Amino acid sequence: MIVRVALDTALDRLFDYAAPDALAPRLRTGVRVRVPFGHRAASGYVIECHDREAPPPVATDGAAVQAGLFGDAFAPAARRGALREVTGIDDDRPFFSETLIRLIRWMADYYCAPLEAALRCALPAPVREGGSKPKEQVFVDVAAAGGSQPGSPSTRQRVLLDEIRARGGGLLQTLCRELKCAPETLKRLAAEGWLTLETRQIRRDPLANRTILPTAPLALTPQQAAALRAIREGCDAALDARASGASRPPPPVLLHGVTGSGKTEVYLQAIAHVLARGGGAIVLVPEIALTPQTVQRFAGRFGGRVAVLHSALSEGERFDEWHRIRDGGARVVVGPRSAIFAPVADLALIVVDEEHEPSYKQDEAPRYNARDTAVMRGWMEGCGVILGSATPAMESWANARRGKYVLARIENRVEDRSMPTVEIADMRLETARAGHAQVFSQRLLEAMRDRLAGGEQVILFLNRRGYATSLVCPKCGFVAECEACSVAYTYHQTDSRLRCHICGACATVPAACPGCGDPAFRYAGFGTQRIETIVKTCFPQARVARLDADAAARKHGSDEILAEFRTGRTDILIGTQMIAKGHHFPNVTLVGVLLADSSLHMPDYRAGERTFQLLAQVSGRAGRGEIPGHVIVQTYTPDHPAIEAARTADFERFAEQELRLRRDGGFPPYSHVVCLTFKGRDEGKVAFAANALRKALAPLLPAGADCPEPMPSPLARAKGDYRYQMLLRAPAARALVASLRQALKTAPPPDAVTLAVDVDALSIL
Repeated sequence: MIVRVALDTALDRLFDYAAPDALAPRLRTGVRVRVPFGHRAASGYVIECHDREAPPPVATDGAAVQAGLFGDAFAPAARRGALREVTGIDDDRPFFSETLIRLIRWMADYYCAPLEAALRCALPAPVREGGSKPKEQVFVDVAAAGGSQPGSPSTRQRVLLDEIRARGGGLLQTLCRELKCAPETLKRLAAEGWLTLETRQIRRDPLANRTILPTAPLALTPQQAAALRAIREGCDAALDARASGASRPPPPVLLHGVTGSGKTEVYLQAIAHVLARGGGAIVLVPEIALTPQTVQRFAGRFGGRVAVLHSALSEGERFDEWHRIRDGGARVVVGPRSAIFAPVADLALIVVDEEHEPSYKQDEAPRYNARDTAVMRGWMEGCGVILGSATPAMESWANARRGKYVLARIENRVEDRSMPTVEIADMRLETARAGHAQVFSQRLLEAMRDRLAGGEQVILFLNRRGYATSLVCPKCGFVAECEACSVAYTYHQTDSRLRCHICGACATVPAACPGCGDPAFRYAGFGTQRIETIVKTCFPQARVARLDADAAARKHGSDEILAEFRTGRTDILIGTQMIAKGHHFPNVTLVGVLLADSSLHMPDYRAGERTFQLLAQVSGRAGRGEIPGHVIVQTYTPDHPAIEAARTADFERFAEQELRLRRDGGFPPYSHVVCLTFKGRDEGKVAFAANALRKALAPLLPAGADCPEPMPSPLARAKGDYRYQMLLRAPAARALVASLRQALKTAPPPDAVTLAVDVDALSIL
């Protein structure tokens, strides 16, 4: 037998090795092996296994080997000379199933990334690197036969033995702490035969310190029930087909439900259905900050069958959770985008909550979209997929309109609660009235006073962290900018430092303007820290908290802030998009959006869509309890279609307008976009590399493709690198990527220039 191995070296090709007779019975697709490579030993994963006499079959499922992508075509050893042999196997159990290997190969192909990079992102680092091991601790119990030494235990020893017997034994460290004795005391009793000591593996449980309250299924509204019925029918058909040896994946279900409509309860009951039929499930959430509350709800329903996977866990917790999933100890996996690769056996359902969220897109190679990868895994596994959102992505909505996805609607909130009323505050009028720019409109301040007086809670949303967005000299106009990036520093009041939100650099606040020497610096703009200061001044009796990336930097920081707010110990919560989605706060009756224009005028064709989605999501935090909610949106462009659609909560009207603009402009979902970003220290070399690739690519482009000239990126310099961009568009992404691969063979970027390829780019900044 010959095995094809993807090594841990990113060479973007597979290597053939012979399987020695001693190891051949244990070799299979997905196992991790040790092989000789050059003058060193390397590790890798078996991607294919073949007999020596025959070449491998040609793949036909979209994960086919592309010319030049995975190295030379397979050839028998007789034609290629003697092959070196596999020297060892790390684990007899595969790290990847055959279906996951197919998915990873598709991902590397579609997103134009090395196969090794795709394999790396599919495994948690502690599992991939092998640095973490199962945790072992000593378990103590009373010996059944009693002591082997002559004499009886002392009075103190007898008390310890009775206590340990009453507890049914326990961990050595725990018993010593609770019984106030030294480990040597118990070890001596074990040596005398009164106790037994046994080393056992202990699971590092990320939910160990959480209180999980069991929940029961809730009664569904008619629209929830109809959505659940559509999901169950698709899953049942797929499971029945799988039982008969066939594969019949159901079409994905786009669950379009308004905020507060009970989409999560539909997920829970759909998962309960597939669990009852012996299947497993994966639940994706867009951000780690949303994972704890989601896990709380799913663990409350499914108990120990739930596993958590995300990078905020300790290495030991991630190691144990991944192995528990692979061993079948967990049937439901909850996590952000990387959880789509969880090794769930008999996968029957994948849920992508808030499917429109851009955080499902990875920003480093492979730049995959977890939503689209979930749809592809569902197709390969033959399982159901639910895409849930109150504001679906334009691509998903277009697929539903074309009949590619099944559309299930939930148009009303649970218990017939009303949607919040949305009021637009025109900040142009506020500025004219006061004679200068205002942070708060009078209407918002009055509404906050009224709601706080009634014992209700308020959320203030601003998608800018820090205290001030820039430091400006009013005399000469100097702006403090990051030396490595073409952006202004943001002033952070908590440590009185200037910070760059691109590269993370920080600097001290100068005593005087470096340009003219004037000490009268002015802080321009405002962020969440400044809003916190103003709110505490305006409402000194209110309990105020802030949740942004700075406040949540410490472990469990966001959990603690949200718990304080959820239990009513905080009156006003100020935050960025971390508070805009997925949270359920029944006592929040007022939401204030302080600067709705912050994302509206970005040089990005998705700016209107993102603004509408964000406004709709944050508005949905209000009025989820008995008291109706109210939202005040402060904006300088009240007539913009995205603002107007958010006011009326009319997604379909907004989508119709947005899709018309996309179709006229030739943007997704009516085309595929590939964003090429060239980066390097020398601007001339970066520009030359971009133009050389365009020259090589232009004659290779498929019909209907567009390849404009490279231009400096909207963010022209970041982390010391100059950046040029080229935005490719074509009807089909695969043909465009194939042309790009071919062009890169003749015009590869020089060593001083790096190229980032972003297929189906969600951002062009």
